[in-house]
Amino acid sequence: MTDTCDHHGQHVHHGLKDVALSHALDAASDRCAAAQERFTPPRRRALELLLQADAPLKAYDLIAAFGAGGQAAKPPTVYRALEFLERLGFVHRIESLNAYVPCRLEGGHAAAFLICDCCGEAEEFAPDFAAQLSAAEAAGYAVRRVTLEARGLCAACQQSVTA
Repeated sequence: MTDTCDHHGQHVHHGLKDVALSHALDAASDRCAAAQERFTPPRRRALELLLQADAPLKAYDLIAAFGAGGQAAKPPTVYRALEFLERLGFVHRIESLNAYVPCRLEGGHAAAFLICDCCGEAEEFAPDFAAQLSAAEAAGYAVRRVTLEARGLCAACQQSVTA
């Protein structure tokens, strides 16, 4: 959350804990195995930190929190892990924030986010880009990735502003 957000208690926390976190990491491991990809400890740790977070994290946030006991990771380790996780659809990069969030929907889809300018929350939703992607394909364009970012105020921040 940003420093300007003074109503933290009104926000829903999205970070996974305990059993939910363990299940999500096991599912990621299973997906990697099915895709014949290695779910290495650095990849697992990067995903774990993102799944636990309540807001988007920058790569340097991950680098700082990466090791046990607060030991930082080497930047290339984290960047390689993020590139892998993004390629497999486990995480999304929010371009305007230069930050990452775990995919909360099934992978292999266009990413769309509602980003709160007050608290920094980024909520993922599933847009319907079928017509636009069909038009791009008809024009001979092969779209690899779509990310939509809509900025405004989340419900909790709107309530705070009007209260």
